[in-house]
Amino acid sequence: MRQRRNTFIYVGLLLSACWLAAGCSTIDDDLSDCGNSFELDYQLRLVTNMTTELQTQLTTMTEVNVANALTMHLKNIFTDFAHDVDLSFYDTDGALMRLQHDRHIMDANQSSYTLTLPMRKYMHLAIANIANNDVVSLKNDEYSSTSTLQQADGQLTDGTEILNSHTTGLFTARQPMEVLSGVDQTFNVRLYMANSAATLVLDTKGQPYSDLKVYTTGFANSFIIRDSTYVFTDRSPLVIADRVETDSKLLCFCSVNFPSRDALPAPAQTRTDDDNALWQFKVYLTKTDGSITETILNIDEPLKAGDLKIIKGELDDEGAVRPYNSTVGVSVTLNWNNGGEYDTPL
Repeated sequence: MRQRRNTFIYVGLLLSACWLAAGCSTIDDDLSDCGNSFELDYQLRLVTNMTTELQTQLTTMTEVNVANALTMHLKNIFTDFAHDVDLSFYDTDGALMRLQHDRHIMDANQSSYTLTLPMRKYMHLAIANIANNDVVSLKNDEYSSTSTLQQADGQLTDGTEILNSHTTGLFTARQPMEVLSGVDQTFNVRLYMANSAATLVLDTKGQPYSDLKVYTTGFANSFIIRDSTYVFTDRSPLVIADRVETDSKLLCFCSVNFPSRDALPAPAQTRTDDDNALWQFKVYLTKTDGSITETILNIDEPLKAGDLKIIKGELDDEGAVRPYNSTVGVSVTLNWNNGGEYDTPL
């Protein structure tokens, strides 16, 4: 059984809870005379297999160099502190609309804020590290039922949508809470990671090539925060796996994205070809003569939130990727159509 790393961050928030009397009946009333208070303790919880994956998959001296570079590359993804927090408090009746919204820059392991809320029941949703994510944004957050982390629309190339990797590790929480009058209360809110990372490490074996592009696909396109549910499109976009600069002869490409499905949807169970995979690497190697070799690596192990998955392999004489893991399926197309070559979006 693999070990997972757990990191806790405690962020204490002090909020004023108000007596629902004549002067404290709605969120818009003057709450200056309401003196009751309660605490929210936020725990940003990083549960990840990253350390175990690096230590078990990258073991040689050459690979350890790659592991160090990959760790630096992912320092803002598998992180143990929050740069920013987005806090919403929603009605639990009717349309479930938002009653209070606060944003704060933390850049620390611990911080305190002062807010005002009247006595009532709430659904509280919290998001960390969304402000600097260039690919994912918070959408439809006026209501708790529709608040969603949504990937941006990617660039279309020959009908295929292409996205950049996520730029931050995203954390979310959902917490039902009831603010009572005259009672000392503490609410503990735990935020869990919502995205993950996939890495391909290649030994070129000295094979000449003029260009090499790597993508991943098969991942969710959005995340409904209140229900903690991932949403998948019929055709998953390609996510660019960025080149990780190393001092090694090995090549390393890494994408940061939402997780894959845990299992194939029912109609796919009857498939017998390359579609029978939870997620994929797609590798396009341009040879020195201008021809392109496409390799599709099919992975049937789910990529879960907070996880890093490393696939290793080497190039053969045709420029195809041959994975070392025998459970990874391979589909190779030689002289792949140049008209379908994918460009990296700006």
